[in-house]
Amino acid sequence: MSHSQSFLKLAAEVAARLDFEKIDRLAGELAKLRDSGGRLFLLGVGGSAGNCGHAVNDFRKLCGIEAYAPTDNVSELTARANDEGWSTIFSAWLRVSRARSGDAILVFSVGGGDINRNISPNIVEAVREAKARDVRVYGIVGRDGGYTATMADIAVIVPTVDRELITPLTEGFQAVIWHCLVSHPALQTVGTKWETAARGTQ
Repeated sequence: MSHSQSFLKLAAEVAARLDFEKIDRLAGELAKLRDSGGRLFLLGVGGSAGNCGHAVNDFRKLCGIEAYAPTDNVSELTARANDEGWSTIFSAWLRVSRARSGDAILVFSVGGGDINRNISPNIVEAVREAKARDVRVYGIVGRDGGYTATMADIAVIVPTVDRELITPLTEGFQAVIWHCLVSHPALQTVGTKWETAARGTQ
């Protein structure tokens, strides 16, 4: 079996094992957040940070949610990392944003953060800051979800089907899951370009 064939077979297994009920619950929670005027802060590092930037666009444009990703502001991000330390880049950003009850964070992470092993301590500190501020915590995470899954109100876990491919499958399925959310009937308020063009409803 070629790598491509094996990878796609594993991707199909991941899709079959995802907890669709949790995804539906998350869609409902995000709809409530939007309807009550809450804000959504998307947090991730590495490839997950890139996913956050794309997802912010979709949540804002397609779902009408006021959404932000700290990693979209590279000047502030690097200034905080340089001057204050890597572990507080997100928690400090949440403080300045006056994150409050009615807001939520959505964490994209392969491991969800592990403070004891110094893996994604910025995610751990952000979740702690969110909890202290009565901010809802959601996650799309891999492996066992780490600190995020432990503390989240809803965490969608991308199941491990091959220990050598945890990162690519998790980051790939972050995109699948957020696209499922932004096209969800409970959330989507604006049609996507090609679909509305095909229906003649531009």
